[in-house]
Amino acid sequence: MKYAIGIDIGGTNTRVALIDENYQIQKRIQFSTNAEDPSETLRKIEEVVKSFDCDITGIGISCPGPLDLIHGKILTPPNLHGDWHNLQITEILGNQLRIPVYLENDANLAALAEAVIGAGKDYRIVQFFTISTGLGAGLIIDKKVFQGAHGFANEVAITILKKDGPCHGDILPGGIEAICSGTAIEQRAKKAGLVVKHAGEVNDLALKGNTDAKMIMDEAKEYLANYIAGVIGYIDPEIIILGGSVALKIDGFVEEVEALVKKKVYPVVAPYVKIVKSGLNEDSGLLGAACLAFGKEKKL
Repeated sequence: MKYAIGIDIGGTNTRVALIDENYQIQKRIQFSTNAEDPSETLRKIEEVVKSFDCDITGIGISCPGPLDLIHGKILTPPNLHGDWHNLQITEILGNQLRIPVYLENDANLAALAEAVIGAGKDYRIVQFFTISTGLGAGLIIDKKVFQGAHGFANEVAITILKKDGPCHGDILPGGIEAICSGTAIEQRAKKAGLVVKHAGEVNDLALKGNTDAKMIMDEAKEYLANYIAGVIGYIDPEIIILGGSVALKIDGFVEEVEALVKKKVYPVVAPYVKIVKSGLNEDSGLLGAACLAFGKEKKL
């Protein structure tokens, strides 16, 4: 049996998992991420990996972008700071562990997991979007992540869809993440004076007839559909998979977006529009990291 290590680095927690070639998680360890100083987190990763007493093919790392995927470097993720920025993580861990280490954007790896073992496993061209705290995307062609010329393909969060639109954090005004993400939906509702804790509560108010909540939810679906229709016109994916809390926990969200998209493409294209919910859970990043490591091993 072959094994790979999947590592999911987040601003709050880091997870390390031992995953077999059937994509079954055999062991999983979680610990707090030191978001200012990577040395502590890297030390813990090394300790956990060395505690797995088996032959390891490779290590895949899932991390929020932006990343330098060509050189295996973490650039400037908003939830990681200090010496994390411009950290040559694949070289550091590879030298420490003497195992091949590969870095990928977290949304790309969630997409890869979907394409290899999830809802997209029977398709060649799989487009994935995660709509949660932020908004990320990944494109998989023939079970391989499409990175683009410089590794920045599908870094879509700041794509501007609405002139003088809402903004938050580093997202430009009118950026898709500032309109469609769970954080954006919640923040826009609070600015409108609504008392809510998350996007699901905004949707609940919309269903009860609150006009502000309805406008916010309608815009989130409308502009997401606009963007997906553009992607279909440009990429022509066989299937589009939506993940993240907004897509998975708000009843009818995915179905409504699919119906809107079908109205925004050419009539001859509409029958080929297939938008589904992710069938994978929060482990998609870890599983995608294992898919990456196993896929690289097959090339060697």
